[in-house]
Amino acid sequence: MNIVWVWTVSQNLALPERLEDYVAAEPPCASRRLRRQARSARARFRQGPCADTGRPPYNPADLLKLYLYGYLHRVRSSRLLEAECQRNVEAIWLLGKLAPDFKTIADFRKDN
Repeated sequence: MNIVWVWTVSQNLALPERLEDYVAAEPPCASRRLRRQARSARARFRQGPCADTGRPPYNPADLLKLYLYGYLHRVRSSRLLEAECQRNVEAIWLLGKLAPDFKTIADFRKDN
């Protein structure tokens, strides 16, 4: 007898809904120094322009956190940082489920 398991999109998962449950108690990316630098980024870094579609730009503090995360984990490429934002739970938690594209990350580095 073969049992076929069918998963549907509307099916609930047996995983925790909070990202904090997947992240260590004090991950390196959540250090006090990193949070302090990200808070002060609003005053020092320029915010990008609005997109043609009318979407608001990313907060410079969030992009700085992503840049410092990449520095801590030796991920320098903006394309690899984009992939980290979509697959790595720690990066997803750090940015609050934001996923900037590689061009946004590269422009932030270039402009600041």
